[in-house]
Amino acid sequence: MIVPFALIGAKALYLLYAWLIGCIVASWLSERKGYGERPGLATGLLLSLVAILIWLFVPAKADSKWKLQGRLPFGRGGTGETVAEARARGVGDQHRQDS
Repeated sequence: MIVPFALIGAKALYLLYAWLIGCIVASWLSERKGYGERPGLATGLLLSLVAILIWLFVPAKADSKWKLQGRLPFGRGGTGETVAEARARGVGDQHRQDS
């Protein structure tokens, strides 16, 4: 029996794209929520598209881009304040002292 590899190739390519998109979006979400890129990348590598849903429900830190600039980096959401300006103002100091 001859297995046509071309039929498997297209499906594998689409799954590869879904896996890469899951990694990229989960990494971006975790970085915007103040946890850094690595936790999002790790969950994206392990859980693929499910990682996006997980990072949508993880709470954002007080001095994160998600809280200060809004959910998306463009548009009218948020105050337009940078993370450095918020830290200079004292946002998130209580969280750092508890750690």
